[in-house]
Amino acid sequence: MSTWTPNFHRPIDQSEQQLYDHLLRLVQSELPSQLISRFRALFIDGVGYPDAEITAAIDKIATSKAAEQEFRFVLNRCCHILINRWQTRPQLQAAIPELVALFEAAPTRSITEYSRSRSIRRVRELVKGFVDSEQFVTLRRLSQVMSQTGDLHHPPAHEPIGALIRRYPYLYEHCLLTEGSTYEQQQTIRQLQAKAQHQYEVDLSQYVTYQVRRSQCDQDALSLPAHRILQPVKNPTLLTDQQLCSALKQFAGKSQGAGTYRDSAQRFLTHTNQAPSYQSFKDDLYQYITVSVDSEYGRRQFNNQLYNQLKNTLPESHNQKLNDFLLVRTCSQLLNFLVVESPQKPNHFVFVDLISNIGSTLTTGLLLKIVLICRKVKPCLEKRFSILFNHYELCRRDGVQWLVEAMETLNLALSTNFSTIDLSFVNQIA
Repeated sequence: MSTWTPNFHRPIDQSEQQLYDHLLRLVQSELPSQLISRFRALFIDGVGYPDAEITAAIDKIATSKAAEQEFRFVLNRCCHILINRWQTRPQLQAAIPELVALFEAAPTRSITEYSRSRSIRRVRELVKGFVDSEQFVTLRRLSQVMSQTGDLHHPPAHEPIGALIRRYPYLYEHCLLTEGSTYEQQQTIRQLQAKAQHQYEVDLSQYVTYQVRRSQCDQDALSLPAHRILQPVKNPTLLTDQQLCSALKQFAGKSQGAGTYRDSAQRFLTHTNQAPSYQSFKDDLYQYITVSVDSEYGRRQFNNQLYNQLKNTLPESHNQKLNDFLLVRTCSQLLNFLVVESPQKPNHFVFVDLISNIGSTLTTGLLLKIVLICRKVKPCLEKRFSILFNHYELCRRDGVQWLVEAMETLNLALSTNFSTIDLSFVNQIA
């Protein structure tokens, strides 16, 4: 039996390893309902576990000097031992939300008659601390991703933003992993991300194909045989059909003069290879971005804000030649400015102002232009959106519709420009 190996440098004592190996054995043979019952006895009630050695191991972990800081990591790994196994089997995935919900249930057993009541009380205190931790927040989000209930295409307007997370694969690594995530956990999340992204691209491609065929049928309705009536395909986004088609034509079609966003980015990169200095590059970058901004809006304050942002970025390097470090640093700081800087400074006035004035499609287009000239900052852009997602996670969807539209639009922009999906025929939609 393999041991449970974390991806960060933290020693694991004998009691922890005993617990992990115990769960690794059980998850191979027991039903999810049996394992969830074990978790209730071991962690929620703290009593009635059938294996005395494991009970003793938990008591030792819970009463150690490091328990206040370390117990949440131990319990998080215990959960993921089960989750990693269950998520690979579709028939078992429904157990994941059940496991997570277990930690928000009250204990059902009294502890007064037990000789180890002090240890039981301590386990319960630590589990309560786990529920308040970042580790549990990510587990709750994961249960939303794995949940098989609810309508993915028509979620209720009163539903919190957090319930939408499974719609946005680009958020998974930032919202479903946390400090102490093991290599196995990372692999689990990447597998979920790849699966969700692939399904989204399939749904999107089928929708565009349907819309193109419908346009062709509308143009030639009289000659359409009765047996060729098209089966409708659902809009896979939370945008209206009009918003979706407009955004698709923007990101997948030739919306940038004579070419696509990728064509425009390539022309810019070719040009800036000749830039004599970093300062000259920033001047070109300013023009590259502002050409896509409504001139009247730009004149009010945005262009000056952008100019000052670039002017104050690494001014000590103005006379240097552009290099990879300068490119990455400049683009990442631009994304901070345009979207949001950090969880500690979640100000996003510029982003909201852009969306309010030029709309989510053109705003996302500005972000896409930056990422296409420096693909290394794509994770940085995804991280910016995860900060906004976390900030508004408990808000009702209908209260922050601008953010829903922005997240949906970014999904389109990234999928049409960073995957193998070909939607260049989108312009055939009437």
